[in-house]
Amino acid sequence: MSSPRSGRISAAARTARRQWEDEAKSAGVRDYSFNTVSGQPVDMLYLPPESDDNYLEKWGFPGQYPFTRGAYPNMYRGRFWTMRQFAGFGTPEETNERYKFLLRHGQTGLSVAYDMPTLMGYDADDNCSLGEVGRCGVNVSSLEDMETLFTDIDLGAISVSQTINGPAFILLAFYVATAENQGVPRCDLTGTLQADILKEYIAQKEWIFPPRESMRIVTDMVEFCTDEMPRYNSISVSGYHIREAGSTAVQELAFTLADGFAYIEHGIDRGMDVDAFAPRISFFFNSHLDFFEEIAKFRAARRIWARWMKNRYGARDPRSWRLRFHTQTAGCTLTEQQPENNISRTAFQALAAVLGGTNSLHTNAMDETIALPTEKAAMIALRTQQLIAYETGVANVIDPLAGSWFVESMTDAMEEQAEAYFQKIDELGGVIPAIEAGFFQREIARAAYDYQRIVETGQRIVVGVNEFVNEAETLDIPILKISAEVEQQQRKKLESLRTRRNSVAVEAALKRVSEVCHSSENILYPVIEAAKAYATLGEIVAVMKEELGIWVESTTF
Repeated sequence: MSSPRSGRISAAARTARRQWEDEAKSAGVRDYSFNTVSGQPVDMLYLPPESDDNYLEKWGFPGQYPFTRGAYPNMYRGRFWTMRQFAGFGTPEETNERYKFLLRHGQTGLSVAYDMPTLMGYDADDNCSLGEVGRCGVNVSSLEDMETLFTDIDLGAISVSQTINGPAFILLAFYVATAENQGVPRCDLTGTLQADILKEYIAQKEWIFPPRESMRIVTDMVEFCTDEMPRYNSISVSGYHIREAGSTAVQELAFTLADGFAYIEHGIDRGMDVDAFAPRISFFFNSHLDFFEEIAKFRAARRIWARWMKNRYGARDPRSWRLRFHTQTAGCTLTEQQPENNISRTAFQALAAVLGGTNSLHTNAMDETIALPTEKAAMIALRTQQLIAYETGVANVIDPLAGSWFVESMTDAMEEQAEAYFQKIDELGGVIPAIEAGFFQREIARAAYDYQRIVETGQRIVVGVNEFVNEAETLDIPILKISAEVEQQQRKKLESLRTRRNSVAVEAALKRVSEVCHSSENILYPVIEAAKAYATLGEIVAVMKEELGIWVESTTF
């Protein structure tokens, strides 16, 4: 562990330093050589010559308020980030095999990619699902599909992230029921449910119900997970899709944290103790190509969240101040032209995420702009993370870019610009009124236009697209193709399920879900019972649409 070489150290900073050293020692370190390739020792943490009270307020020590320098005291010296590759395609059987493949090759967590029908709350045999079943992720229409998805995978022993929003509460019900059928109690489950419905209205557009009704459901999920699943992250507040829609880094930072604050406010309004549920809210950011800007964004995010949670929302537990986040490299930067270049793009973006202190990471495969990843492309993406972890040395030192004039200046600037956005959102009445007014959508559209304009005028170079182009290039990498038979298989399985299940129990369970829509009861309990009766995703959504309505976005220019 490092020590300041000279200069003044305040009494408070000295106390905080001793606390950090004790916490880091207690947390332990990996059994590994932390020397450079040349054999030079490196310290766990480096500090400025002077550590005063201002240092504590602005930077602090890893694992301590304001968490600028990392969420945990020992960071990657203790354990690497979770290597959680996003995967899902075709049938649950096919995706189950891919999960086992990834786990055999060193992946440490699972992340479920669902197909478009599932994301939108339609069963595989719905007319709206035609041609889309299994195309961009795995199709899950029932508890039976979820059971198949995790066959021979112990849900009590592995963390699972699910990227699902509009019908997230139903997929959570399928997941809980699957685990309990395996003999794993819900209180032992670890993982993350994305469930960030606000960013759907802002960016991704995969909603079902109107915003205010959706927020009731999300708050029910937060309450349910707080009471029943204390190790599970009930929401992963997602900036990733905001950035993919064309936002700037500052917009991603500000809009994501604003959504997070909205969830906090709804939980408090429900009567929940902020320290009971805030520690299990996590975040999901994009890592784009401007290397230092991304690092500054991650550091600013931790600092803003800590300050707001402590000062505005009165959280007393340091775990409520600690922002933990997953990162995915930027899919929108991948190019169909010269797709092998995407391997390098992904590596730079992943490196920025690690230097910014991510807690888990997905690295995109080189072919994802064309199709779902092949096994080889997925393996290269996973190996990219492992190369960063084991060969570059960047995981040996906590927050190694701290103190850089450039990085610190950019971190401060992003914090200030994010605060300006928070002020605008407050003036509009909060996140939901701002959504209804089209504020976020207009801001992102302007940013996307500005970026496209500088690419098309050549002021920003995209290698292989507007410069360094291979005119005679032909695509020569293998592509994963999803057979039309996937849809037929899923439709037949649903037909079989409907003939085998107890239809009287299904109808009773769906009636109960319908009744709870207009009560103060938590919606998760009747939905779990409907899942256990093998009511399908589409059936549960349909009865709730009748009660809650649907949302049609206003046109924004």
